[in-house]
Amino acid sequence: MDRLYAPWRTEYVTAKKEKIEGCVFCHIAKNIDKDEELGVLHREKDFFIVMNKYPYAPAHFMIIPNHHTDKLEDLDPDTLARMSKMAQCGVRLLKDVVNAKGVNIGMNLGQVGGAGIAEHIHLHLVPRWMGDTNFITTIADTRIFSTDFNKIYKRLREEAPKYFK
Repeated sequence: MDRLYAPWRTEYVTAKKEKIEGCVFCHIAKNIDKDEELGVLHREKDFFIVMNKYPYAPAHFMIIPNHHTDKLEDLDPDTLARMSKMAQCGVRLLKDVVNAKGVNIGMNLGQVGGAGIAEHIHLHLVPRWMGDTNFITTIADTRIFSTDFNKIYKRLREEAPKYFK
């Protein structure tokens, strides 16, 4: 087994974590007073924007409706339209703040569609850079992030009000 020394993860693996019962996204939707702890970047009446705790790339975040559904076709069209507008703002945020050269945007609907949390739809925004995947991702099934999750979150949260209007 290969080992990758990552002492900066000590705080993450030793931190006391609250056990969340039920849907994690509904938990975040209801706990407005815990935005910083939960990684929320922005909230609106019908949805919120939150960092992905298990990102594909640094600064990966999601736009999530407050309404608990696994069916895109059941989502209020106005909510979906506003979420799409926020995706545009999110792309600008990623390009300006973390210098993303591209962004993958998408939803994985249902477990068969690849959703990690299939019971509550969510829209991913994943920043991309030239060469952000390399041999270690391909051969060793390991990702290396060049920056700390909390540093990126704080930077994005500080800039978010300028973008999400």
